[in-house]
Amino acid sequence: MYHNSRSSSNFGGNRNSSSNFQNRGSGFGGRRSFGGNSGGNRSRGRKISSFDPSMFIQKASLQNEEMETVEKYQNKNAFADFAVDQQIKINLAHKGYQNPTPIQDQIIPHILEGRDVVGIANTGTGKTAAFLIPLIDKVLRNPATRVLVVTPTRELALQIRDELVSFSQNLPILSTLCIGGSSISRQVERLQKRPAFVIGTPGRLKDLDQRHKLHFAHFDTIVLDEVDRMLDMGFIHDVKAITSQLPEERQSLFFSATTNKKVEDIMQGFLRNPAFVTVESKESRAHIEQDVVRVGGKVKIEVLHDLLIKEEFQKVLVFGRTKHGMERLSRELDQRGFRVASIHGNKTQGQRQKALQQFRDDRVQILLATDVVSRGLDIRDVTHVINYDLPECYEDYIHRIGRTGRADKTGIALTFVD
Repeated sequence: MYHNSRSSSNFGGNRNSSSNFQNRGSGFGGRRSFGGNSGGNRSRGRKISSFDPSMFIQKASLQNEEMETVEKYQNKNAFADFAVDQQIKINLAHKGYQNPTPIQDQIIPHILEGRDVVGIANTGTGKTAAFLIPLIDKVLRNPATRVLVVTPTRELALQIRDELVSFSQNLPILSTLCIGGSSISRQVERLQKRPAFVIGTPGRLKDLDQRHKLHFAHFDTIVLDEVDRMLDMGFIHDVKAITSQLPEERQSLFFSATTNKKVEDIMQGFLRNPAFVTVESKESRAHIEQDVVRVGGKVKIEVLHDLLIKEEFQKVLVFGRTKHGMERLSRELDQRGFRVASIHGNKTQGQRQKALQQFRDDRVQILLATDVVSRGLDIRDVTHVINYDLPECYEDYIHRIGRTGRADKTGIALTFVD
């Protein structure tokens, strides 16, 4: 019989971890592995970390003290002030949008002016709206405009498409989604209508190009979203193949959560005199309480079980390393009576969409995931993120925990350690 046992987890961690976090983790210059020199096991050639990552986990109390010393960003604009079509403003008002986020406030005017833009900001900062709002207006002013949005995952492409639809209600804006796991013949049919927006993943876009059903030279506006994630996933050659075929005269928008040599290589030759906007990442973590759960030799699923039965764990996103591990955990939690779904690379696109929708609609309490969903997805009201398995690096940790604490709500991120 399972029961609520506080002894099954120790939320204490290292009380001095914040200073280490700031010294070693606050920057985004490259990828820092959680592997350390601890040895550990290897999985498919990659080191699996086995040490206590609490030095990277910032305590909420000290984080909030630090935030108080940072001057709060002062908006220059309200959404009503932007020089965009009135129907767009009506749609924004219906969605409850009044004041733009810092990245929206700074980037939208540059895009409206026709400038190339580089936005360095992690998830949860509102960058999707930052490029969609002015680009919808651009299409309305010049119906010949064609926009290509390239993004690393199907889920992020779907989210961008859904945001586009909501921002362009009652406007003559056609769009199509070009992603794997869905009917390519149906996508070809929609492309024949010459939609203003084509949103897709690199592999499917390149496939359509090779079939001569999509021509990159026809797009005068391109958005590369989550560039660092695309490169991490091995899409560097696909991205270069796409950008090499774009017309010389174009507007290019470039978004990434981190910068490194590979990201900078993509920037060079792709952008012309871009406006650079960087949103300080600490702001997006101000509403996330971070801590560790010490397993202490106990069976991990038992520790997880004792957490999930607590009343406050209402909408929980659990991250693990492997597809098979998350699927096995999903079955075990289902057998224990939890409302659970899973999402990973072995799922079909339909299964992935269904799981996400069930989680969004609160039909399941727990969504188990690999890092395929750690970036870009806007899932409302996630109360807890649990790192059941350690992420591979600091950046993956930041993107995982960024699924909670959104829209000024407080969230909790817990990381299991031995």
